[in-house]
Parts: sequence; structure tokens; C-alpha cells
Amino acid sequence: MELLSQTWHWSISGFLIGLVMLLLIYFGKTFGMSSNLRSLCAMTGIGKKIPFFDWDWKSQRWNMVVVVGAMLGGFVAVHFLHDISNVSLHPKTIEQLSLMGIDEPNGKLLPNSLFENSSPKMIIILIIGGILIGFGSRYAGGCTSGHAISGLSNLQIPSLKAVIGFFIGGLIMAHFLLPLLF
Repeated sequence: MELLSQTWHWSISGFLIGLVMLLLIYFGKTFGMSSNLRSLCAMTGIGKKIPFFDWDWKSQRWNMVVVVGAMLGGFVAVHFLHDISNVSLHPKTIEQLSLMGIDEPNGKLLPNSLFENSSPKMIIILIIGGILIGFGSRYAGGCTSGHAISGLSNLQIPSLKAVIGFFIGGLIMAHFLLPLLF
């Protein structure tokens, strides 16, 4: 159990992700989490009214199992394999966040000040952020994990462009927009 609860070296995790991608390529499958929302909507029959959801969702049932596995894996990781000593931030990052009024996570993945604060400003920021992420992943034809892991492993140029855009957007957010919001 100690081996599972510790942070793994990037080369081990990268090798396992690469192995999974090779297996998916071998079986003719593509990985992506955001496409499962389309599958969930198509299951409801809404495709009769909205053409975007009129597609063969049954061919993607295997990917729904990936979503369930991710949720179960997250539950197991948080409740049974969580080691707070693994989460550490660079002291300069902590200093910059404290200047914006964001507290140190103290072993958590997210600071309390962002998600336990129910002020109207924080609720609006979270709602707008969620909408932008949802719209952006659909507009980009997939989420960051789908493009960065699956798209790049399949040598897709649109995925390379999307990943570069995600990276630039993250830099703009971290260096320019985040200080304005807080």
C-alpha cells in the first residue's frame, strides 16, 4: 500500500500512459473524457431535437466505463491512498498566492479559500469558469487530456495546436487574469 500512496516518478507514470495508448491504438479506440458528455446526452434521446447529439453512442460504451473507473479511482485515491505529505508547492508560489489572498493548500490539492468561500464573487467565478471550460473543450474538439495524451500520441496536428493553445491560455490566466480576479 505504501508504494501506491506515494508520488510516482514521471517516467513510470509516462510509461504506463504510453502503454495504455498503444493498447487503445491496437484496438482502434480513441481516448477522451469530454466526449462522454455527448454520449450521455445522446442516451437521453435528445438527438431527435438537436442534431449534434444524434449519433451512435453505443459504440462509445467502453469509454463510459473509463469515466466510471476514473470516478471510482478518484474515490479510492482520496479515501484510501491519500498522503498529504506528497503535496508541496514552491515557497515562491506560496508567497505569490498569499499576496492574492489565496491560502496555502496545506497538503490538500486545492486551497480552502477558493472552494469554501461562498461569496457571490467566488460563485460567479466558478460558474463562469465551468462554462468556459465546457464550451472550450467542445470548441477545441476535446479536453486537455484528450488532446495532450490521445491526440498527440496519434500525431494529430489539430491536437498539437490545441495543446499549444491550452498552454498559452494557462500562462495568460496564471500571470495576468488570476491577479486581476483576486
